[in-house]
Amino acid sequence: MLKNIAIIGGGPSALFMFQRFVQAGNASITIDIFERSHRLGAGMPYSTEGALNEHITNVSGNEIPELVSSVSDWIKTVPKEVLDQFDINLDNFSAYQVLPRLLFGDYLENQFNLLIKKAQKIGIETNVFFNSEVTDIKDFPKEDKVQVDVTGKFKGYYEHVIICTGHTWPKTFEGKVDSYFDSPYPPEKLKGTFNHAIAIKGSSLTAIDAIRTLARQHGKFSANKNNIPKYQLDKDCAEFKMVMHSRHGMLPAVRFHLADPHLLKETVLSRDEVAKNMQENDGFLLLDFVFDKNFKELFKEKDPAFYASVKNLSIEQFVDQAMELRERLDPFQLFEAEYAEADKSIKRRESVYWKELLAVLSFAMNYPAKHFSAEDMIRLQRTLMPLISIVIAFVPQCSVEELLALNKAGVLQMVAVDEAGTETPHPNCGAVYHYKNENNEQVAKHFKTFINCVGQPHLNYKDFPFKSLLLDKTISPAKLKFKNINNADSWPNDDVKVVRKSINGTYLNVPGIAINDNFQALDEFGALNPRVYVMAVPYISGFNPDYSGLDFGEAASKIIARSLCLSDKNIDV
Repeated sequence: MLKNIAIIGGGPSALFMFQRFVQAGNASITIDIFERSHRLGAGMPYSTEGALNEHITNVSGNEIPELVSSVSDWIKTVPKEVLDQFDINLDNFSAYQVLPRLLFGDYLENQFNLLIKKAQKIGIETNVFFNSEVTDIKDFPKEDKVQVDVTGKFKGYYEHVIICTGHTWPKTFEGKVDSYFDSPYPPEKLKGTFNHAIAIKGSSLTAIDAIRTLARQHGKFSANKNNIPKYQLDKDCAEFKMVMHSRHGMLPAVRFHLADPHLLKETVLSRDEVAKNMQENDGFLLLDFVFDKNFKELFKEKDPAFYASVKNLSIEQFVDQAMELRERLDPFQLFEAEYAEADKSIKRRESVYWKELLAVLSFAMNYPAKHFSAEDMIRLQRTLMPLISIVIAFVPQCSVEELLALNKAGVLQMVAVDEAGTETPHPNCGAVYHYKNENNEQVAKHFKTFINCVGQPHLNYKDFPFKSLLLDKTISPAKLKFKNINNADSWPNDDVKVVRKSINGTYLNVPGIAINDNFQALDEFGALNPRVYVMAVPYISGFNPDYSGLDFGEAASKIIARSLCLSDKNIDV
């Protein structure tokens, strides 16, 4: 029987994990939650660490995994002055609309507090340690315990530790080089006047966060007679400009109506299906099998015409076909066209099925990805993931409108950077961007301010923050075996950075630490640790390549709950 559990981190992933314990109703446990900030639920994205008033979610209330109460019910309890702060009118509020991230953080905090009250009623003792950053975790196999350290505050021992720490933004040159930012977070640091061109690396949702904040520091948005935003620079900011640098010069896709707001989670391959395919293929799960089962075959009923057009295409052929239009058109021209398509989709509540099912595929292949061969993981990262990252960004309409207004005002532009494009810190300030332009000419341009906006980096094994687990080899680097050892030397160097050879075969090192299907840490011999669970996405991205936010937290918590043998008639674990 479980006795005491430590949850490291108190953000959204911890919220879903804690909910599993409450739903199971096991009154014989104690749960300690360690949160480095002063509140639960919000984490980085939905607090001032990751958002200001202008930042919004890319999911609507009806797409959020089930918690204690719905967003639609909760928002009726929010004081009017708070709603006014975010320009929300209850008379026309809909569960289908996106929310300001800070307001959504309040919702998640409220849900966490409601769950704690529920836990108390059923006898689960819960202790929350605020402003308590865990500095180390150490495993004691003989005692069957795990030690959790909060320097100067606390040292405790637990049967199980579940690591739910969220986003992490390592600093390289920020603080050493003036106006060089390794991320745009917290966004408060971007408040100020930059009356010059700013280099923005990336065009993801992270870049859009930076753009929305910077735009408000240097000018104002207003609406024309058709209620379409336009942008006017402040008079003293005439030289201000934002220059996005993106591989292939592409913008992410626009949010549309989802026919299934929870992304057909029942279509995820079962463990039996995964095991059968692995048995038939020398112990590897085939990427082509997942692509067929969790993407192509879903069109048979939903869109037979589309199915007919893709059923014989390889992954590479499909990606080439899907990317061809994006590579041919001006990114802002395509952005505007997709905005019109998405607007129609939302008004008619009709999905753009191929985009929705690409999100389904991303979700479905995340968990069994650790069973791919090294060859298939390279194919995934080189071909499919770039398309997925563009399509499932789901940029909200209001963000699209602002970016289009900024572009038309001459304040925002896109530069296509080649695969070898990179930046180096400038000795005085900012960075120098090095890349080849469309004419294959080498460019080296200095920007007085540089902001890295590529999103959450995939962190390596050596970056793992709890050093005793690393030093004691409780954890191990994530690696994938090559199906054919000859392939280890035949891939382009950019794709295969580190290859490790051993008596058991040839392996590709991938980011982060090794975990099994239950999110349990694995040691260097592949032995699971029954005490240490890891659902901190930056540190398991080699085996879990999809960053799907709340959906990840809900799904991973279910798997961990099942592993811990939690059960209750109200939940399927």
